[in-house]
Amino acid sequence: MSKILWKSLLLSPAVLGATIVVSSTALAVEQPQSAELNQQDAAQAPATDYVVATIENSIEQNTTGNAIQPQAVAEPVAQVPTVSTQAPAVMPITVAQATTTPASAPVAPSVESLDDLNRYSNEGRGNANSVAQVTSVSQLSDVQPTDWAFQALQSLVERYGVIAGYPDGTYRGNRAMTRYEFAAGLNAALDRVNELIAAGTADLVRREDLATLQRLQEEFAAELATLRGRVDALEAQTAELEANQFSTTTKLVGEVVAAVSDTFGDDVDDNTVFQNRVRLDFQTSFGGSDVLHTRLATGNAQPFSFSPYNTAATPFKTFEGTQTFNVAPNFENDVYVDWLAYDFPLFGQARGYLAATGGIHSDYAATVNPYFEDYDGGRGALSTFAQQNPIYRIGGGAGGGLTLAFGGSGVLRPSSLTVGYLADNASDPGLSAGIGNGDYSALAQLNFNLGDRVALAATYVHAYHTTGNGIFDIGGSFAGSGQSTGPIVGTLEANNPSALLPTGEVPTVTNSYGVSAALRLSDRISLSGFGTYTNATLLGRGSGDIWTFGGGVAFPDLGKEGNLLGIFAGVEPTLRGLDAPGVAGFTRDYGLHVEGFYRYQLTDNVSITPGVIWLSSPGQNNDNSDVIIGTLRTTFNF
Repeated sequence: MSKILWKSLLLSPAVLGATIVVSSTALAVEQPQSAELNQQDAAQAPATDYVVATIENSIEQNTTGNAIQPQAVAEPVAQVPTVSTQAPAVMPITVAQATTTPASAPVAPSVESLDDLNRYSNEGRGNANSVAQVTSVSQLSDVQPTDWAFQALQSLVERYGVIAGYPDGTYRGNRAMTRYEFAAGLNAALDRVNELIAAGTADLVRREDLATLQRLQEEFAAELATLRGRVDALEAQTAELEANQFSTTTKLVGEVVAAVSDTFGDDVDDNTVFQNRVRLDFQTSFGGSDVLHTRLATGNAQPFSFSPYNTAATPFKTFEGTQTFNVAPNFENDVYVDWLAYDFPLFGQARGYLAATGGIHSDYAATVNPYFEDYDGGRGALSTFAQQNPIYRIGGGAGGGLTLAFGGSGVLRPSSLTVGYLADNASDPGLSAGIGNGDYSALAQLNFNLGDRVALAATYVHAYHTTGNGIFDIGGSFAGSGQSTGPIVGTLEANNPSALLPTGEVPTVTNSYGVSAALRLSDRISLSGFGTYTNATLLGRGSGDIWTFGGGVAFPDLGKEGNLLGIFAGVEPTLRGLDAPGVAGFTRDYGLHVEGFYRYQLTDNVSITPGVIWLSSPGQNNDNSDVIIGTLRTTFNF
């Protein structure tokens, strides 16, 4: 009890400080109502995003995680607008007339702008292939008397001689007019009016017309000035983007997680830690609906070992309670490429997925766990267990997936059939490695969406695990670095049942069957849950049974838009039976995982999440005392 009090005192200043920040922010400043962060994230999807497995999986992902976010179509990469090089359908103007810059203009015209004006000025002049000056609207081949603007064009051509048309004799009235073209046409009209006035041709320029022009000019002076200012400001911003843009095809999405954590319990004595993880995802699109992810990561986070447990002579290890920012080896803040994958459209509504390193099944398969799921990012549930069904944690590495969509109307909304294959040591040419001779896992999944409130998924995963490699380890080694991730969810016995064999460990083949479901009761209440049974065959030795299940309720936008309260409970992967000769008795008790967290959105880009994870009977042993993990997580998204 004295240890718990001492740990509470250690964490009290951090929790108190966070409370003061949250309270003072809420009282002193009225925060703007903001939508969910980019990433769009599938974990925070609105009502219609319960169609969690549509073929429109993309990885706008947020780099908050390792996965393509279901229901989010890859956003086309914004292209910097360029000035049209087509000739204007107006009389040419001279560079001298066009280079006068209004006093309010933020920047002077660029060389390219002057070139455009010069090109407009010389269009149709001194060109042997150009047509003669248009003197009648009938000379414009694409203008018909039935066109709604025919009379206006006829007046401009025949009364004022303003419209010249393109060199090929067309007017192209349906295309957008650039600002240069409008300026050239206006300047030509004013020049023509001045010429007619000077020549005294009162029969062509009536006093009423001049009065009307003056009245319109005065009436719309304010609007024209405002429009001119906006266009000038937009041109200045465009010039700035063109001069400083990183890339026309790539955008950067980043996340930084900083967390203070500690364990509490009668028989655990871990130190309070302050850990971090940083992810920088370069998202490149070549066609607007595809995404190439090149993600850099670093950090120093590692899970608690709950060791020494009971006594220093009998250290206890379990992978229960692993948090999402612990999903990485301890690189001590060295930078590495932890994910390189490409998501792209195929025939029809099908989508493909290829991973060169760091791929996991939830990259391309819908996990059906909204709000809790953030793809191991820093905005969803605290633990890897509450984030997604552990069946998606079986295997990883390099490989690919294919998703085929069906449905889309009536009760059956867009649903999908998904298959995929990932190999842990795909780049290793060794005899026990490679694409098909080392650790691998193959997935098949059917996803059904009933209306906009119910989502269901049935998942099967077949996998092979070499000697000593854990079952729920997302690939064993991390992103080809050679450093082992180790299992990230479940007990030690569930991840490596062959370790209980008296004759030594052997390779294991697993067949896992999982179901997941989500139900949206309202815009502010969501229920979700899952269950998985795994049959583990210890080659030449026997077999074992592994079970895991859980469920939770989420309250999005509780207290403020962007906030999230989540409560989740269940049983992490547990070895319940082992049929093998010579195996001594082992404990097979169910240990309960209960988790609660509340994400408070300080700003659009910063959130703070206090939370608690309670583990009863850790290590699937009722004799082990309960463990409590307390965390104060701060997440920066940009």
